[in-house]
Amino acid sequence: MKQLLTAMLIALAAIGSMAQNAKKHEFRGAWLHIIGQSQYAKMTPEETRKYLIWQLNELKADGVNAIIWQIRPQADAAYPSQLEPWSKWISGTAGVAPTPVWDPLQFMIDETHKRGMELHAWINPYRVTSGKDDKPAQGHIYYQHPEWFVKYADGKIYFDPALPESRNFIDVVVRDIINRYDVDAIHMDDYFYPYPVAGAEFPDSASWEKYGKAEGWTDKGDWRRHNVDLLIEQLHNTLQEVKPWVQLGISPFGIWRNKKTDARGSETHGLECYDALYADCPKWTKEGWVDYMVPQLYWEQEHPRASGEKLMPWWNGEAYGRGMYYGFSVANVMTHKDTRDSTIDNQLGEKMELLHKLDNVNGVVWWPGYTLTNNFKGVGDMLKRKYMTTQALPPVYTWLDNKAPEAVKKLKAQASCCETVLRWNAPKATDAMQKAARYVVYRFKKGEAVDINKAEAIVEITGETCYHTRGTLKGKYVYAVTAVDKCNNESAPATVEVEITK
Repeated sequence: MKQLLTAMLIALAAIGSMAQNAKKHEFRGAWLHIIGQSQYAKMTPEETRKYLIWQLNELKADGVNAIIWQIRPQADAAYPSQLEPWSKWISGTAGVAPTPVWDPLQFMIDETHKRGMELHAWINPYRVTSGKDDKPAQGHIYYQHPEWFVKYADGKIYFDPALPESRNFIDVVVRDIINRYDVDAIHMDDYFYPYPVAGAEFPDSASWEKYGKAEGWTDKGDWRRHNVDLLIEQLHNTLQEVKPWVQLGISPFGIWRNKKTDARGSETHGLECYDALYADCPKWTKEGWVDYMVPQLYWEQEHPRASGEKLMPWWNGEAYGRGMYYGFSVANVMTHKDTRDSTIDNQLGEKMELLHKLDNVNGVVWWPGYTLTNNFKGVGDMLKRKYMTTQALPPVYTWLDNKAPEAVKKLKAQASCCETVLRWNAPKATDAMQKAARYVVYRFKKGEAVDINKAEAIVEITGETCYHTRGTLKGKYVYAVTAVDKCNNESAPATVEVEITK
């Protein structure tokens, strides 16, 4: 019994130590894709909403504070759009709205923001079909302007990235999204020029003659990268023009270039996104066009051709003052043994501990979020118990804005028979950049210094202007509430004393 008590005290002390070292600001994202996810088309809208609420509740419990929700997997729309047809991955049939009609994107924005989470709208820029037997839905822009599109050897149809018309149409789609929806970011993954098919050239010879050679390009690879650069820069400029707090995020393939190809590259031996997908991703953060990067470091730490031990430090050097978060595959992390201790049957600790040692890396994104909510091999339990023991705000996006909002107004505590409810008013803001987007609630024992830098004092991050203290132990407390804007600048705290008697 004494040994058990000692073990419990040691465990509690360890948890307390981890909480004290917890980060208050850390990006903790999860991708929720719809492409290839047949469950949505089989559900009624009401069933889908319940399913998504469950996903969000589980993800928040696991420490996640940002959802990367796929809304345009193949030049379609998982939301009502006048520009592109309904996605078959939502309704079951391309171009056909769900019955009854509803708006999954608005629903996800409302539900994430209510929980104090960010919503990043994930689009795929060029892909139009998902296979050789797939066809664009009736009314698709493909039928109005077939000259904008090409069909590659993989059987899929793509926008031709070389055409100004392609870039402009994608820009119009993004403008429509950010004008109509309160998204926190536009997100794109690794699909730029398609993954190469062996022995097959991407069919852009006509564009090369018209734009590449005519503009003086001598290397087709450089010209293709320039085409993608133009899209990224154009989207950046659009976000800055319309809603400058909306970020542009990219999740590239995990290898930029191998050192054997380029002295600046990583000590790896795999496909290179620079040469194969024509995506010069580090350039985009260096130029300030992209607000965060999430390289897909899905491989195990000891992978012979793409080692996490090599890639994690390499990408750390490519942040250029912007957000750098690492994308981890839940299944891969949880099925490979720790390289430092073979008695540990996963690499979660190994990866998270290395990530936290890297100066320019301030977050992680889990692929896919569904495996996190299913607690694959106990990953959710381990995150809650050790690596995400406290709630966290995403990093402060100081390059977009560094001015804090005003403090919340009229913070009051109202006691009832079994709980106390805190209520407050949102601060007034004449500038949209300083408008409160979410609130942080802190709890301190009476007499304890009110220190909002202590992550372990956070009891809730919410988009609502109230908090219920149910479950709190009896005693006298001071609650502090702050307002946080879209760039995660935080106001001074407002405080109120509360005595819990039941």
